[in-house]
Amino acid sequence: MVLRLVHTSMILIALGSNLPGPAGGPRETLERALAAFPEVGLRLLARSPWYRSAPVPPSNQPWFVNGVARATCDTADPADLLCRLHALETDFGRKRDGTPNAARTLDLDLLDMNGLVRDDAPILPHPRMTDRAFVLLPLADVVPDWRHPVSGRSVAALIAGLGQHGEMERIEETPAAGSSLT
Repeated sequence: MVLRLVHTSMILIALGSNLPGPAGGPRETLERALAAFPEVGLRLLARSPWYRSAPVPPSNQPWFVNGVARATCDTADPADLLCRLHALETDFGRKRDGTPNAARTLDLDLLDMNGLVRDDAPILPHPRMTDRAFVLLPLADVVPDWRHPVSGRSVAALIAGLGQHGEMERIEETPAAGSSLT
């Protein structure tokens, strides 16, 4: 039997954190999560600068640090990849108690996987990504020519459609050369 590794070339993952975890504060947690991608079969190709954003919906939680990563993976199964991402979240101290929009040490959302469109879990592209500046702005940094697989709209058009970007700021101009790239 010959095993073949499948490398999907356009996997987009949103990263977020607003609580300290075992790796340190939110920014350190995100950096270490990227460094742990190989442990779950991901190879990081690029990442956005980090952004600071207010919680959505508004609450008294700490602000988030957010970004987007582009990677390849050794699986073509989105459900398998999502399980791996959830396992990584758990490794970084994420506790899922069913509370929607809860503060978290690490949040990894599968945004897009080679333009795949799925109505079953995991839904692809991510169903709420087009409403979130904290996803679209870093996405535009990583893949400025990306188009939504369903609507065909460019990331620039999706950003323009948001109007105000809410309370959000870039906290890193560009990632350091080779930063978190394996």
